[in-house]
Amino acid sequence: MDTLHTKYQKLKDYISSFGSIAIAFSGGVDSAFLLDTAVEVLGDKAVAVTASSCSFPKREREEALEFCRARGIRHLIAETDELSIPGFRENPVNRCYICKKDIFRKIIDLAEANGIAAVAEGSNMDDMGDYRPGLQAIQELGVKSPLRHAGLTKEEIRALSHERGLPTWDKPSFACLATRFVYGETIDEKKLAMVDKAEQFLQDLGFRQMRVRIHGNLARIEVLPADIPLLASPNMSVQISARLKELGFSYITLDLTGYRTGSMNETL
Repeated sequence: MDTLHTKYQKLKDYISSFGSIAIAFSGGVDSAFLLDTAVEVLGDKAVAVTASSCSFPKREREEALEFCRARGIRHLIAETDELSIPGFRENPVNRCYICKKDIFRKIIDLAEANGIAAVAEGSNMDDMGDYRPGLQAIQELGVKSPLRHAGLTKEEIRALSHERGLPTWDKPSFACLATRFVYGETIDEKKLAMVDKAEQFLQDLGFRQMRVRIHGNLARIEVLPADIPLLASPNMSVQISARLKELGFSYITLDLTGYRTGSMNETL
């Protein structure tokens, strides 16, 4: 814990050095912890900025709004439209770079218009091991990554969030809905809505950490390995299959490896 709190102090010192800061806030574990820390350090000189788009589920937006509302944190909304970004719909392997570059430019413009000195995002040390072209865009734009600067891992962020009483400390990991698409498959509003509604349905059934990956008209469901027997049980599988077919999927499959981040990158 001494090492953990040393990292936490390093984080606070780093945030303090900017004087004012805008946190790119999705409402997830990492950005919630970063925002909470920034507010502790800088008070009303720390603001949240959430990018609102079709790849950001409505439930996540509402949770982000409520987090700030409950704590009296100033919350700005950057309206974005990824589907209008040249190259995004085609879903190339550098899609995340294309998207992050556009979204963070908008967040930077919004921060500058409000007299805020720096923009920061919530990637942590565990994000360094996967294919993350979005991190390149962040670096090119000069966006700060305080959690990585402090050397904090996901597990450590959850531990500190729990210690601070944040409701997000055990929240399942989340990524934008575009990550559910196999590279090269066109992303459109209809398919994004299919994935969003399918995942909401699974969440309502009690599956907390899961993904619905889309391959054409096939849905590949990932759940935690411990949840595979439940999802594969006759009653549950029939119910899930019927609902996902209603949403537009023709075939529904269960990934026997189970949930893992970045599974679409396994083919690269």
